[in-house]
Amino acid sequence: MRTLLIVLVFISSSCFAGKISGTVTDQAGHPLGYASILVKGTGIGTTANSAGNYFLELEPGKYTLVCQYVGYERVEKSITLSQANETLNFTLALQQTSMKEVVVKPGGEDPAYEIIRNAIKKRNYYLNQVPEFQCQVYTKGQLKLRGTGKKIFGQKIDLGDDDGDTSKAKMLYLTESIATYSVHKPGKVKIDVTSTKVSGESDGFGLSHPQFISFYENNINIASNLNRRGFVSPIADNALNYYRFKYRGVFVEDGKEVNKIEVIPKRKYDPLFSGYINITENDWRIHSVQLRLTKESQIDLLDTLRIEQLYIPLEKDVWVIKSQVLYPAAKFFGIEAYGSFVNLYADFDIHPVFSKKFFDNVYLTFTDSSNKRTNAFWDSIRPVPLQVEEQLDYIKKDSIEQAHNSAAYLDSMDKKANKISLPGFLLLGQSFNRRSHREYYSIYPVMNAISFNTVEGWVVNLEGTYTKRLDSIRDSRKAFLLSPTLRYGFSNHHLNGSLRAGYTFGKQYYSSFSLSGGRDVFQFNNTNPITPLTNTYSTLFEKRNLMKIYEAWFARAGYTQGLGDGLTVLAVLEYQDRLPLENTTDFKIRDVSRRQFTPNYPVERIGRNITRHQALVSSFTITWQPGGRYIRFPDRKISIGSKYPRLQLNYTKGYDQVLGSDVNYDKWRFSISDNLNLKLAGKFRYRWSIGGFIHRSAVEFPDYQHFNGNQSVFAGAYVSSFQLAPYYLNSTASTFYTTLNAEHHFGGLLTGKIPGIQKLNWYLVGGTNTFYVNPKNNYIEVFAGLENIFRVLRVDFVQSFSTGRSPFSAIRLGFQGAILGN
Repeated sequence: MRTLLIVLVFISSSCFAGKISGTVTDQAGHPLGYASILVKGTGIGTTANSAGNYFLELEPGKYTLVCQYVGYERVEKSITLSQANETLNFTLALQQTSMKEVVVKPGGEDPAYEIIRNAIKKRNYYLNQVPEFQCQVYTKGQLKLRGTGKKIFGQKIDLGDDDGDTSKAKMLYLTESIATYSVHKPGKVKIDVTSTKVSGESDGFGLSHPQFISFYENNINIASNLNRRGFVSPIADNALNYYRFKYRGVFVEDGKEVNKIEVIPKRKYDPLFSGYINITENDWRIHSVQLRLTKESQIDLLDTLRIEQLYIPLEKDVWVIKSQVLYPAAKFFGIEAYGSFVNLYADFDIHPVFSKKFFDNVYLTFTDSSNKRTNAFWDSIRPVPLQVEEQLDYIKKDSIEQAHNSAAYLDSMDKKANKISLPGFLLLGQSFNRRSHREYYSIYPVMNAISFNTVEGWVVNLEGTYTKRLDSIRDSRKAFLLSPTLRYGFSNHHLNGSLRAGYTFGKQYYSSFSLSGGRDVFQFNNTNPITPLTNTYSTLFEKRNLMKIYEAWFARAGYTQGLGDGLTVLAVLEYQDRLPLENTTDFKIRDVSRRQFTPNYPVERIGRNITRHQALVSSFTITWQPGGRYIRFPDRKISIGSKYPRLQLNYTKGYDQVLGSDVNYDKWRFSISDNLNLKLAGKFRYRWSIGGFIHRSAVEFPDYQHFNGNQSVFAGAYVSSFQLAPYYLNSTASTFYTTLNAEHHFGGLLTGKIPGIQKLNWYLVGGTNTFYVNPKNNYIEVFAGLENIFRVLRVDFVQSFSTGRSPFSAIRLGFQGAILGN
């Protein structure tokens, strides 16, 4: 059987071809978008667009066309086609089901339950019936604007600048792709995109997600940001624990009875579908589905998501998916949008011959010139006719893109966009672009530039970045950046300045090289666990000068190289001439009796400040995540992670008597981290590390092993910090230490059953952070909290225990939720 795509290309070039076109509607005249039209007895067919319009090009002859749409009765029509074009419309009636005679079990159980039990028994068989296959997939996605509010965070919403359309009803996004989808179960998938198109982006790569949602799986993972737990299939092994079912009758297609079953969640705010699933009689396979997810299904970001699927017979006892359509709808920050994402499957080969190395670490490939196809090519290959508004969107945005690429237009748009805004200047930072020159400037916000500490007093720290893209390739890694910093303390009158230069490159894997130097202020823990804003608040309002700093002349060189197969190396060489700093002010806004500012060194760990010394230190880090998968573009590869843990090994050496260096030590650290998807049970994140000093002839305090403590109400970085631990009390130069950060995200597993909270989609999180050096130096904390509060916030109650200190508890506030990617 020739592929649908090859047939269409061949026939469109034949002078003997005829064209059948028409519209598919219901009895009220409403279009039935994405209805399927098949040539009976062949694998040839097409699908209507969202307006119900279709076309099909065939050689002259007699044909019977079969039109079907989920939830409607199938219609067959015969036609004799000559070289002239023909019109053949279809009007479909709602599926009429009959209530066949059924045996009602004692207790009056609905007959749907017996059908579902039979489908559950066959679930695993159909899931694995075809262990490998290859097919062609046409994907089209569109997102439309229904309406907008006026502002987001005080900024005016303006979605019309790029295409001149300022209306509240417009096409936001339109994309098409054609791909070869290859599968070898379990777990091996390869997608080769041969053609892709994005409206208004001639060099863009559109969405290509040909995988279909298999309801033969127990747990359905549509997108992690919708619900990290996934959703329970209506025919999952444990479906009867979650769903109620109602028998809605039977209809007949090709002599086969199909049972229509209504799917009803037993409880609100569980990750469940509602709608209809149609199951064939006797063989108990899925015929089609019409299911939906809503806020009561615990979905985030979207308001609703409708899913429609249709399966068709391929050969005896083997059915394959014909079409899948997703209909998302959302209203967020005043923007209301809706769309459709359709996948059409053709030319299934369920006996493919894959070479031994066919499935490699590249999951998705965009072939060369895949985004350079002509309009004539798309017109010949596209299995679904475009709507009028889609045609106009392509024409309008493509012509506008050409105009927008001119230097004069880019400069005029930059002049408009580069105006300083108060929110940007104060809170978000300000950007200035010269797109015609591929140059970009950014200035950090005032909120980050102004701070206070007891050493420098009020501080102005001005930072900016200049970036120059070195070629015109879309999303190219090849760029140069320059980042100057100027810092002045109004109490100690120290003026510091530094400059960082960087170069990023790498056609296949990301690589970078950087040089920096000057004089700057450093925390004793160079990973900077205390933010200037946190220290400013604690100093002025709590009389606690948490941040301990020193000054240093420094020079640093760093090189990062991606090697593929999940492997990355990082090499750093740094020289610091370290100078101690002392407090110069005791200014505060709120005085706290019986509390004094502490000296500017970690008094809990060392008895005096450091003396001036020099340190030349090298660090080499190798990171490996086995099983790493990639997306390959014509000019580069990008990593999309792996199902295996991330392993990291670091070796750091301090050089004695080189360039006057006073340090002499070697230390190492090995860590394992992962993010485990436990499906309905939630997600488990952890990071375990072990390390220590191999030798320590001369170790200055900044070179100790520091554990990222936190004494602020604002949480430190999750899964790498200790939320109640002192910043330096446990710092060590020991030959051994180990740490563990672990937290479990329950999703709605528990909170979905609590009245009030279940409607809010707030989720429980709990875990522990601990480290151990020796019996006298150890720490453990446990915590429980709620995340996804207003989709961005997290609140934890934390209890700590450590040797030599009384147990302590506190609240920590942080940012974590669906908007931030969980």
